[in-house]
Amino acid sequence: MEKLDFQIPLISLLPFILMLLSIAVFPLFWNHFWEKNKNKLMVAVILSVPIIIFLFASGLSHRLFETIIFDYVPFIILLGALFTITGGIFLDGDIEATPRVNTFFLAIGAVLASFMGTTGAAMLLIRAVIHTNKERKFKVHTILFFIAIVANCGGLLTPLGDPPLFMMYLRGAHFTWFLKLLPEWFATNFLLLISYYLVDSYYHRKEPKEAIAADKRVNRPIKISGKLNFIWLLGVVLAVAFLNEQYFSFISANHYYKFIREAVIFSMAILSLLLTTKLVRTSNNFTWEPIKEVGYLFFGIFVTMVPCLLYLESNAKSLGITQQHQFYYYTGLLSSFLDNTPTAVTFHSLALGLGAQASNLVAGIPEEILKAISVGAVFFGSMTYIGNGPNFMVKAVAEENNIKMPDFFAYIFKFSLIILLPIFIIIQLLFLNF
Repeated sequence: MEKLDFQIPLISLLPFILMLLSIAVFPLFWNHFWEKNKNKLMVAVILSVPIIIFLFASGLSHRLFETIIFDYVPFIILLGALFTITGGIFLDGDIEATPRVNTFFLAIGAVLASFMGTTGAAMLLIRAVIHTNKERKFKVHTILFFIAIVANCGGLLTPLGDPPLFMMYLRGAHFTWFLKLLPEWFATNFLLLISYYLVDSYYHRKEPKEAIAADKRVNRPIKISGKLNFIWLLGVVLAVAFLNEQYFSFISANHYYKFIREAVIFSMAILSLLLTTKLVRTSNNFTWEPIKEVGYLFFGIFVTMVPCLLYLESNAKSLGITQQHQFYYYTGLLSSFLDNTPTAVTFHSLALGLGAQASNLVAGIPEEILKAISVGAVFFGSMTYIGNGPNFMVKAVAEENNIKMPDFFAYIFKFSLIILLPIFIIIQLLFLNF
């Protein structure tokens, strides 16, 4: 850990706080302004410029360079590739929307989320789920559980699943280490699926007879277009799993060799673009705007968080956060209302600052702390619409299909606090009580 010759001023943390507050507040109160990506870029640049000047003036420009080159660039390449490849897979159909069928859809999504990303799995399945339930009257609960399972909690088993995990991977956690989170993944998704099955069974019994009759009458088999993209997706999985120092020792000789992985991932995205028909992407309503949004916002986040990370590394011992359950709940709390990726990176830096000398260090911090940060960031991202990027995307697709979704606060009080939070507390008591 780098020793600083001076104390990081608290005022330098303000742009990072404002950046995260912009992401949280603008969509709620100034959505017309915020929906334009050029305005997101403008906010990111305005808040980044003072930090860039501060870091250069303080002799810390190398930390900015390292963050942009070795964090931001791999992060954007991976997300962009997953976005491109999964955007070339179209799943369509309309089968009978029984509780068993709907639960099976969500269970499949829970598995896919870890290997094609929560965004990819959510965008692949959401339209098929909506089409399947089109004839049913009660379907809002299905979208809410879809957000919790497919867009969040399913993505815990690999660095591909959710961006916070990829950031931990970049900091040294092996690809296979995340499989140690299988008990937390299985227990959480099992409890959510059981809860959903019971809720959906209740609403299915309340459906008008004509709705059930129409659902049985309209039947269109599930069809997958763009299957070739599963090969490019496998290429991304293999690149992240094996193109690293663990398997190729020469990479440790020069950290720029790490970009062999990014080159392979990027090439998979190019092959997807070249070999997927335009009709498939049109059917998926594919545009580049969502990935532009991610690129602009995370540029601002990665730049402005550099002083925060330095501050936490220097002052970690005075903050009083040292226990596994503390890291779980504090990471979870911030991940609920801010973006879970910078939250995970922030608490990783806090853990680094504790200077633990344990024998079981992973990514430079005690293994039990890394578990708490990873699980807290991924799971609690489902607590609000703004906790994780796919949440708002799923909500938008549902509303495009005339499904009236609860507002920001109704989502919290009618779903998160009564369904999700009790399950997350159970998970902490069972697995994260170190």
